[in-house]
Amino acid sequence: MTHTPKDGDAAAARPGSAPHQPAFAQAGHGAGTGAVSGTGTGTGGGGGGTTPAARPPAMAPHERATLSAEFRGMLDTGVHGLCFSPYLEGQAPGAQVSEAQIRARLDVIRPCTRWVRTFSCTDGHEQTPRIAHAMGIKTLVGAWLGTDADINEREIRGVIEVARAGHADIVAVGNEVLLREDLTEDELLAQIQRVKQALPGVPVGYVDAYYLFEKHPRVTDACDVVMTNCYPFWEGCPREQALAYMQTMMQRTRAAAPGKRVLISETGWPDQGSNFHGSVPSEEGAMRYFIDTMRWARAEDIEIFYFAAFDEAWKVGAEGDVGAYWGLWDKDARPKFA
Repeated sequence: MTHTPKDGDAAAARPGSAPHQPAFAQAGHGAGTGAVSGTGTGTGGGGGGTTPAARPPAMAPHERATLSAEFRGMLDTGVHGLCFSPYLEGQAPGAQVSEAQIRARLDVIRPCTRWVRTFSCTDGHEQTPRIAHAMGIKTLVGAWLGTDADINEREIRGVIEVARAGHADIVAVGNEVLLREDLTEDELLAQIQRVKQALPGVPVGYVDAYYLFEKHPRVTDACDVVMTNCYPFWEGCPREQALAYMQTMMQRTRAAAPGKRVLISETGWPDQGSNFHGSVPSEEGAMRYFIDTMRWARAEDIEIFYFAAFDEAWKVGAEGDVGAYWGLWDKDARPKFA
């Protein structure tokens, strides 16, 4: 989930995630060891592998109605958390977001979630945690780190200010920084330690793809909370096998972080766009993935932040056509799958 680069930040991506390589498709159900595109523009945008997966047949009207009702019932009973972006049509990262649009978008999702995850503490996004807390919503507050040192400094100062004001329940220092290779491990560790020292009593951690916590044990050890992004879609996994694959991702993260609090900071399934190897976007798949994921999370008491609350049209340029269709609500905040 990339942004328009600014001021030399050519490889940065904010806010959101870079697509993962198709480990499931290429490595026999996914060693999860592939690198990803440093710009977030290559691996997820085009559409699938050499043998595109078949689209599911159209559902009969009564089957669609039954599935929609199950989806709506699951959403209406409330989820642990949603990944939140307040962008309106025509906006993209780098645009200033207003308190009014943040409040309006939070009003839409407030009945359905206990937490929101934010990705940035600049350009107006630093207002979101305060507004969410006033609405009774807890916050996982992110500082977006990339290759631009000036932006990184603004983000770190912003997240410290938000947390010191009492509006951060968890702080995430960076999102997939190691995945994109935007900072070295030592540079990232320095930022994590700086925030931890500034915020005693506030849980501080880092967000990355599950297998990066295996590769970087020093970063894992530095985290109060380990936050893992799990995307079976971006590893070419068929939807029918996606829940089991995500469970393996979670198991590997927990094994890399024994005794630590581990949460899933992003997972989701798109409802439109091009195939990615064995992963096929569809409305049926998006609803079923959400239902399966939430049912598992509730049964196992797993903290999950579902990606995402809203569709974001600007992502088409970053991830291809599939990038704009990960939301549970559309770009105009209308409910999907009704």
